Amino acid sequence: MRGFRERSTVEEALTAALDGIGRLPAEAVAVMEAAGRVLAADVESGVDVPGFRRATMDGYAVRAEDTYGASSYNPIPLHVLGSSMPGGEAPPEIGRGQCLRIMTGAPVPTGADAVLKAEDTVGSEHRIEATAAVPVGRNVGRIGEDVATGDQVLPAGRRLLAQDVALLAAVGHNPVSVVRRPIARIVVSGDELLAPGMSPTGSTIVDSNSPMLAALVERDGGVPQIRSVPDDRQAMIEALGAPGADVIVTAGAASVGSEDRVPVLVGELGELAVHGITMRPSAPTGVGTVDGVRVVILPGNPVACLAAYDFFAGPVVRSLAGRATDWPYRSIERTLSRRLVSQVGRTDYARVVVDGELVEPIAISGSSVLSSVTRATGFVVVPSALEGYSEGTTVTVHCYREAGER
Repeated sequence: MRGFRERSTVEEALTAALDGIGRLPAEAVAVMEAAGRVLAADVESGVDVPGFRRATMDGYAVRAEDTYGASSYNPIPLHVLGSSMPGGEAPPEIGRGQCLRIMTGAPVPTGADAVLKAEDTVGSEHRIEATAAVPVGRNVGRIGEDVATGDQVLPAGRRLLAQDVALLAAVGHNPVSVVRRPIARIVVSGDELLAPGMSPTGSTIVDSNSPMLAALVERDGGVPQIRSVPDDRQAMIEALGAPGADVIVTAGAASVGSEDRVPVLVGELGELAVHGITMRPSAPTGVGTVDGVRVVILPGNPVACLAAYDFFAGPVVRSLAGRATDWPYRSIERTLSRRLVSQVGRTDYARVVVDGELVEPIAISGSSVLSSVTRATGFVVVPSALEGYSEGTTVTVHCYREAGER
């Protein structure tokens, strides 16, 4: 056993993790598969939307001047030529004193310049009477009213929401050029580990880091690939050196004990830029590179693993995926109910519970107490320059859940 002779700051470790990291090349995907992906290039519309004048109200396509002066006391008769339906045949042109029954979304016929609402008419199939006047352009959608040819529809770098893919589909943009999702190899080691889904017995423990890290990678736009290996040097060498990953995230065997071989092997196979950081939990975190692939070494204790992923591995995955490296958490400002103690020179990841307007610290230490993060509303980061926060201080809480979720 040996201690860390030197430790890097959180800022130094993050700089090392992101050094030389940028978004991956583009790939083309069908518009039906594009939601959640990041646009690799600006999208300009090659068409007008709508591409024809269309009714925005059920009623009658009319010449507005034919309705001037109409009221319930002075109904004006109009001859009905037929109907215009969405997706139907081109409607006939209308002339003076004529109209066309029309449905919302249907093309407005030549000669018509307004749509008279159905409730402003009385009459039968072939003849109606207008009981209200309608101005020019009323209830008629213009060509290109939504999107005009040449308009920028969406900018590069945008993560596509449901409404974004709807707009891409509306302008006929398919396939869509998006940033390729990074393949994140998650290497979890330990002879004592059982596969997720099994029940622990004796001195064995269930691997809880794999499902957690896989979910985090997917949240950040990556494709997780789990690789469980025993406490064996050659197996770890193969896991670190195998081709096909854009980033490697390891969990366990990260500290300075005789079995903590991951940092040593990263240094032997490539470069170990950082090992040991001034942070609690997550002190054994490391950053390196093997065969040009960034390796982020995370502690095996679950809370430390979560914290280290969010601080260092998450930004790498998000950057490769074309996303912002900022925290992917909703942040709120609340007041501490009691003092939150820390130590100058060390960054602390403090789990907290929010109760109304107050923040109650749960824990800073206890990196293996996984239930502390399921009970927590979120976490507060105490920067290394502070000895903590006093009672009554307003702090920023990074929330694990969205508003209203339990």
